[in-house]
Amino acid sequence: MLEEFGENIWISAGDTVAVAGFHYPTRMAVIRLDGGDLMIWSPVKLQDDLRAQVDALGTVRHIVPPNALHHLSVAEWVAAYPQAKLYAPPGLRAKRKDLKFDEDLTDSPQQAWQGEVDQTIVTGNLITHEVVFFHRHSGTVLFTDLLQQFPEGWYRGWRGVVAKLDLMVAPEPAVPRKFRLAFVRRKEARQAVARILDWPAKRVLMAHGTPVTADAKAYLQRAFHWLTG
Repeated sequence: MLEEFGENIWISAGDTVAVAGFHYPTRMAVIRLDGGDLMIWSPVKLQDDLRAQVDALGTVRHIVPPNALHHLSVAEWVAAYPQAKLYAPPGLRAKRKDLKFDEDLTDSPQQAWQGEVDQTIVTGNLITHEVVFFHRHSGTVLFTDLLQQFPEGWYRGWRGVVAKLDLMVAPEPAVPRKFRLAFVRRKEARQAVARILDWPAKRVLMAHGTPVTADAKAYLQRAFHWLTG
C-alpha cells in the first residue's frame, strides 16, 4: 500500500527477499514529477492493488533500479509499463542482459528530472556502486543499501550475531561494516558523500531501514563520519 512520505513522494513496503540466507524487508518510492509523470525508485513486486494506487497518481514514465543489487522486480514493471524508460545503474547492464535499458544513470541528473531530482554515484565500493538521489520538493535523500537498519529481533541465532556485528541493527540506520570494508577507493567515495552532505536534506529514505524524518543533515553527518572524519 502506498503511503505519502512528503510532497509528491510516496513509499510502499514490498515482500521480504532472501539474500545469502538473510531476509531483507524492502521498500520502493514513487516520485511524481512536475509534469505528472511518475518515477519508480527501487521497484518492489508489482501487486494488483499497488499498481492501481500507482496508476491513480499519474503515468509511469521512469523505472529506476538504484544499484545492481535491486533488480528482482524490474522485469514485471517493464512488462506492465512498456511506455516507461528503464535506467541502468553501474553494473546492471552486464548482469541483466535480458533487459533492454534506455539510459545509463550518471553522476548528473537525467534530463527527464533535471531540477527536481538530483543524483550522485557513490563509487569505490567492491559490493556495488549506488546511485543516491535527492528529491528537492520533499527534501528527501534516497539510499538503497548504503544505509540499513533492521528491527531489533529481526534476525535470531547466529544471523542475529552477524547482523549486530555488521551494524545492521544499530540504534539508527548505519552503513554496514561490510560496505565500509568494501570501500577500496575512499577518495572517490568521499567526493560523492560530500555532495550528498551538501544537499538541503529534510528526511532520509532507504530500501532497508527506518526512514529518518528529523534533523536529516545532522543524521547524515553522523552516518558517514567514519568516512569523512
